[in-house]
Amino acid sequence: MKKRKIGMALSMVLTAGTLLGACGKADDNGGEKGGEKKDNFSVAMVTDVGGVDDKSFNQSAWEGLQNFGKENGLEKGKGGYDYIQSKSDADYATNLNTLVRQDFDLVYGIGFLMQAAVEEIAQQQKDAHFAIVDAEVKQPNVASILFKEQEAAFLAGVAAALTTKTNHIGFIGGMEIPVIERFESGFLAGVKAAKPDVQVDVQYAGAFDKAEVGQSIASKMYSSGADVIFHAAGATGNGLFKEASDRKAKAPDKDFWAIGVDRDQADMGPEIVLTSALKRVDVAVQDLATKAKDGNFPGGEIVLYGLQEDGVGLAPINDKVANKADIESAVKDWIEKIKSGEVKVPGTREELKTFSVK
Repeated sequence: MKKRKIGMALSMVLTAGTLLGACGKADDNGGEKGGEKKDNFSVAMVTDVGGVDDKSFNQSAWEGLQNFGKENGLEKGKGGYDYIQSKSDADYATNLNTLVRQDFDLVYGIGFLMQAAVEEIAQQQKDAHFAIVDAEVKQPNVASILFKEQEAAFLAGVAAALTTKTNHIGFIGGMEIPVIERFESGFLAGVKAAKPDVQVDVQYAGAFDKAEVGQSIASKMYSSGADVIFHAAGATGNGLFKEASDRKAKAPDKDFWAIGVDRDQADMGPEIVLTSALKRVDVAVQDLATKAKDGNFPGGEIVLYGLQEDGVGLAPINDKVANKADIESAVKDWIEKIKSGEVKVPGTREELKTFSVK
């Protein structure tokens, strides 16, 4: 089933942390799609099971809502901006309904795991506006935010390949869903493009909220010779940082690099975080809320963010890496090739099979 891409130009200025929203389409009544501009606009989100302080995906989304709130003089709570944290997937529909009944003008479902719940509640609450991150819901009152995660992961793969001394790298995925497959495929393609002889160990934790499982997987990978591990596992990835930090404390002269995801996770360990595959969920959430507030809610459409739109990228390389300048130069070259269309990064394992670079 083909996805419809949003027909508007996006221009994002990451250094300013804001996006210039494009105009909405006209509806059948001649007005702006999504309704009239509102001065008194409220917005809220429902987290998935990773929680709002997962140091990754949900936290990035919440930071976006907080930025929107500050930008518009809103306060946390009803009538401003807020969130509800889900303890299990059984909470998703209930939490979405709760926010609608509290009269929030826009309600976000954060994460692929909330797709079914958003679909269900959007059909029940046809007058409410919803947005979902990392999934598509084909309802006229739902805007779907998607990213080209594979492009950010590709750059992380290049950095990992040029950093490893053992030629052994690891990838820890949360759950085997399309979003994480894009991370995995892009990462493996980046490693292959930069250094084809590097071995990559791929393992999945089966959850986004199990730090202990992430630590166990990381421990086995480091013990088997990996010196760089990339995670795309939400709060499960916190276990990777703990394992790398613990090992570095015991053996300061050895490399135990970890690569973060979604936001710049350098704060998880200045001695062990090599870089992070950036997915600007915060900027996308803030941008879409601004569009909705201005009467340009893109209901029934997909808003897609990739390198070309500056919606994904790579965090700074750790200063402690000996060949930092070489890595930065290589990453810059690959960014140009991807943006120009010279290189198309695979987003699935099937596409990865035929991926090659000159």
